[in-house]
Amino acid sequence: MKRLLFLSLLVASWLLPATAVAAAAPKVDLHFFWSQTCPHCQDALPFVQELAARHAWLRLHSHELTASRANVQRYVEMAGALGQQAKSVPGFIFCGEMHVGYDSPAGVGRFLEQRLLACHDALTAGAVPAPAPTPKDVAPGAEVSLPVLGTVDVANWSLPLVTMVIAGLDAFNPCAFFVLLFLLSLLTHERTRTRMLVIGGVFVLFSGLVYFLLMSAWLNVFLIAGELRLVTLAAGLLAVGMALVNIKDYVWFKRGISLSIPERAKPRLFERMRRLLRADSWPVMLAGAVTLAIVANSYEALCTAGFPMVYTRLLTLQQLPTSGYYAYLAFYNLVYVLPLMLIVLGYVYTLGSRKLSELEGRVLKLVSGVMMLGLGGVLLFAPEGLNNPLLALALLFLAVAAGAFAWWRERRAGE
Repeated sequence: MKRLLFLSLLVASWLLPATAVAAAAPKVDLHFFWSQTCPHCQDALPFVQELAARHAWLRLHSHELTASRANVQRYVEMAGALGQQAKSVPGFIFCGEMHVGYDSPAGVGRFLEQRLLACHDALTAGAVPAPAPTPKDVAPGAEVSLPVLGTVDVANWSLPLVTMVIAGLDAFNPCAFFVLLFLLSLLTHERTRTRMLVIGGVFVLFSGLVYFLLMSAWLNVFLIAGELRLVTLAAGLLAVGMALVNIKDYVWFKRGISLSIPERAKPRLFERMRRLLRADSWPVMLAGAVTLAIVANSYEALCTAGFPMVYTRLLTLQQLPTSGYYAYLAFYNLVYVLPLMLIVLGYVYTLGSRKLSELEGRVLKLVSGVMMLGLGGVLLFAPEGLNNPLLALALLFLAVAAGAFAWWRERRAGE
């Protein structure tokens, strides 16, 4: 019994100092701000979790932003206290330092661990942690400068690709085609290529500008609403609803609810086009083309709102700087107007006269409806999937395949 008591006291004499040292060892708090929809955050999450498991002195505070406005506010306040701005994720705040971005464990991951170790060593020695190195000392990311888009992370090329896919499909909008093709068909009777090119070009240019303003409005709504999951769900539900209406229009054209230019609005549009053709001076003609573009796009607002809404919500989930949001909007609208401008050039070259047939309009509605249904579903169930370029291409393929099958079926039934 005495021997057992002696051994217990001996073991305790070994363990108590170690325990006291462990209890007295300083802790380092790492605040990790991230988003479910950020691909770099998904890469950083397992790294920081493993880091906390490996270092007992490291306390990890994980703050996911999309589900909590309080976490967003905490990020803003903590960044502001360090003289920084909470504009991007993933964000790492510890020991009076703030670092944003992540590439790999061997790159930014290694740098973060070194800074955390330096902070812990300084606190253990009772010293003040050394200042963080300037951004140039951090391992550089894979970034390139591109026209319009500015600096782009090549590790995340999904956003430019998704932009081209959605904007390209958005351009093939039956409402936009209806107005433009009718205007060009009237212009062909003038048999004047210069007049066709100027009026058609001004109409397309200002249609793009009006579209840019519409998308800017959606963008600011989502930026004000923040990254709350509820907002993304609402956008997804609205997109699915509009998609189902467009698909319905393929089966039951203009019966019930329809996202088309109202029939009551068409006579006013036609009259504006005819007045435009009767203009006897260039200033009057140009002013008429601008007015027509504004009026036509106001009628098309509901018809074309689906893709801009989905895209701008996707954009606000990317944690870009303000200039980056508007650069992508400009890129989207450039892609959007290109097919319309090609139609104008084709008409100018051929002096052809052609209107959009009912079958063509129905098929375009089906294509846009299928694509929008897929995008809305992704927003509802897996918004992070919108960062996957393969998913965007798969949705585009599915929509085009559905349209091609519908066209083949209709043509075969008509023979």
